[in-house]
Amino acid sequence: MAPKADGKQPKLSGTQLVHADDEFHGPEVAPSVSVSTTFRAPNPLLDPKEEFDTWNPTRHLYSRYTQTVSTRAERVLSKINDGYAITYASGLAASYAALVYLKPKRVAITAGYHGCHATIDVYKRSRNADLPIIDLDDDFQPGDLCWLETPLNPTGEARDIKYYAHKIHAVGGQLLVDSTFAPPPIQYPFKWGADVVMHSGTKYFGGHSDLLCGVLVVPKLEQWKELWHIRTFLGNMMGSLESWLLLRSLRTLHLRVPRQSENAYGLAQWLAKAAGGKSADGIPAGVIEKVWHSSLQGVDARGFDPRSQLEGGWNPTFAILMTKEQYAAQLPHSLKFFIPATSLGGVESLIEQRVHSDPGADPRLIRISVGVEDLEDMKDDLRRAFQEIVKGPKAKL
Repeated sequence: MAPKADGKQPKLSGTQLVHADDEFHGPEVAPSVSVSTTFRAPNPLLDPKEEFDTWNPTRHLYSRYTQTVSTRAERVLSKINDGYAITYASGLAASYAALVYLKPKRVAITAGYHGCHATIDVYKRSRNADLPIIDLDDDFQPGDLCWLETPLNPTGEARDIKYYAHKIHAVGGQLLVDSTFAPPPIQYPFKWGADVVMHSGTKYFGGHSDLLCGVLVVPKLEQWKELWHIRTFLGNMMGSLESWLLLRSLRTLHLRVPRQSENAYGLAQWLAKAAGGKSADGIPAGVIEKVWHSSLQGVDARGFDPRSQLEGGWNPTFAILMTKEQYAAQLPHSLKFFIPATSLGGVESLIEQRVHSDPGADPRLIRISVGVEDLEDMKDDLRRAFQEIVKGPKAKL
């Protein structure tokens, strides 16, 4: 993990991850999975009537409203994100719910995950009026939503949250930060002026490539309750098994993400030595054109230093540009420890020629999601693969 700008240790606590939901603990050490969609109602003649508290449910009515494991997972997510977190069936379900909640007159968004752009297009279809899309660096107006993804998918480059917060708040607009690439302890967007924080919990919160999840975090309980109402009647909550998998995964977030961050930093710095087609440490010449990663950005013209915003380390996903499309097609299938697959955030390292998931991507672009394997093993694997692909594909007999 990179040194922190202020010298302090990251604040993500293993104690909080394991115990933030203790108030909902039953007799089991590991929580049970409830498959029930509905729950027995109390006898109104025997039990005093009490108001149903969606944030602190003492009982459950229907699993679309609340159920124990999702409530526990949300309590842990709330604690580590410095707000009130609510979960959804996927990251894109969370992005759609954010649009319904924020009701923007225009959306300012530039590049980033193509799925969010598609979700905005779907949201447009529900409106009688047009929803203009503008660039992040265009002039803002009242009612605008600034949709800021940082670090950016697929390159892993950081954007200045504080700058865009000041810009959008100056006209009375709102700032949503998609922090999927930088979960706690790496980045805390509320600290820099975000109004809503979004995560695809499928990625680092899940961390094992076995669940779909979306998360929205807001600073006030009243806002959470409004989001809960919207989720209840959009019907896009997580299922019981996915909630259980999420809660299990959150317990080790403080162990997984720092290791992935350290590995990604080491890989990005190593690969950057071969950028521009150079030969370096066994990487052949003429293979790597460019490497993107927040650790390679430096300080921009406005004085933004990614190190100050990424206080708990560097993002574990980044991208490289190969010199040839042929190399980009071969590389993912020439490796032993990197799985050729889309998505990111799991304990296993993944690699993909991004054009297969995002048709708008440069076909030479490779996205790498770094796992928890040993760094030197990953370097050796990549070095061998680079040497292999420059020799050309093996002839079939």
